[in-house]
Amino acid sequence: MNSTLKRVAVACLLMFGLLMANVTYLGTVKAESLRNDSRNVRMLYSRYKIDRGWITADNTKTTLAKTVDTGDSKFRFEREYPLGKPFTHVVGWFAPESAAGIESAMGRYLDGSHPDLVVRRAIDMVSGKPAKGASVDLTLNTKAQEIAYKDLASTGKRGAVVAIEPKTGKILTMVSVPSYDPNPLATASKEKVNKAYNKLDKDGDKPLLNRAIDLTYAPGSTFKTVTSAAYLSDDSSRDENTQVDAPDSLPLPGTSISLPNYHGESCGGRATLVEALTISCNTPFAKMGMELGWDKLKEQAEKFGVGKPLAIPLSVAGSSIGKEEGKAELAKTAIGQQSNQMTPLQMAMVAAGIANQGTVMKPYLVNKVFGPDGAEIDGTDPESLSEAVSPEVAGELTKMMISVVENGTGGAAKLPGITVAGKTGTAETSPGKPSHAWFISFAPVDDPQVAVAVFVESGSAGNDATGGAVAAPIAHDVMQAVLGQ
Repeated sequence: MNSTLKRVAVACLLMFGLLMANVTYLGTVKAESLRNDSRNVRMLYSRYKIDRGWITADNTKTTLAKTVDTGDSKFRFEREYPLGKPFTHVVGWFAPESAAGIESAMGRYLDGSHPDLVVRRAIDMVSGKPAKGASVDLTLNTKAQEIAYKDLASTGKRGAVVAIEPKTGKILTMVSVPSYDPNPLATASKEKVNKAYNKLDKDGDKPLLNRAIDLTYAPGSTFKTVTSAAYLSDDSSRDENTQVDAPDSLPLPGTSISLPNYHGESCGGRATLVEALTISCNTPFAKMGMELGWDKLKEQAEKFGVGKPLAIPLSVAGSSIGKEEGKAELAKTAIGQQSNQMTPLQMAMVAAGIANQGTVMKPYLVNKVFGPDGAEIDGTDPESLSEAVSPEVAGELTKMMISVVENGTGGAAKLPGITVAGKTGTAETSPGKPSHAWFISFAPVDDPQVAVAVFVESGSAGNDATGGAVAAPIAHDVMQAVLGQ
């Protein structure tokens, strides 16, 4: 009898142990997957029981995302995006099973689950009130954002615009076109959300991608500012008036081909640095790149932030000048071609670094976070990312970029009564296909308030689009909006 009881007791203990092990496994190892399982309707309902914090801009004066009380017992709170398409790629959307943009990156603040809000969560739990999240105020200048979007979208262009405050790193504008209405992705119906998302996902123009930070492109002649920075920094005796070789074509070592200037134009054989940048000669900058070598060009690019991991807090694709290949390839890299690939954000950082006397500030989108009671609980302090060039070199580059706008290819960026510095870029893509069009700039030169990068994708502005004709007018409008002209 005792042996029988012992066997029963052992069996019970084993089953209890297995039960505890299963509970532990489900509660730890499988907890996250179960919580996010599409069949978990309790999780779905719980997402819509939270009075999610609002997303604002212009120092909380403009609402970009808000929560509406529907009165429905299951789906109590719904998300709305009153300003729609111009802000979609930054603000994102909040869906039944996912989120994007700031809605995702700042999700723990917005839904109230961040440790900074633990006291508030406890109060809501005790009082029986719906959980309430914090609000996030962004650095965006909404007037400039809407103008940038209109300039791109109204003419059917694909591309991106990024504007930065040089002294702080605040992102004033981040637009990507084509865009889409985020509201259909914010409904509580998974079926409707999936239908809307799949349609966008299959769109050949790829509207879901944020072209400002998700993709990289050949920067073309805008990268000549980086090559110039390396060349000036390599020898302190050099300045804007230093004479450089500017042949009509440059033989590329190890090949049977020569690198021409744009459209086969002549740059006179010799030119000063400022003259070469003003009319955007290819050959002098290609030769500079070969003389400097890959290591020095790469080091200079890295000082502007190229290759450094970056979150704003949205993740940013890594820019790169490519791998070391050979002299011929380096010549093309120095003029923004070959394997040279930059995000529009990165090129805005280059312009902002030159504007800020050589100091590149870390770019950021979140201005402040406010608790449900309106009290500030977090904020972003400006932070230096790197010293790209000395103030003296930044001054020389600025003079060269002023000449581009005043006397060269960037005339469409001129502002009345304000001195603008800029650089155009027209980047070849692949044989037989139209070029990308670029423009980077900053203003006012004597006290820079805004640095801009405009990128217009291949073929979306005609077959012979140039940075000066297509991108510079957009930069003009964005700078004008930021400066309140």
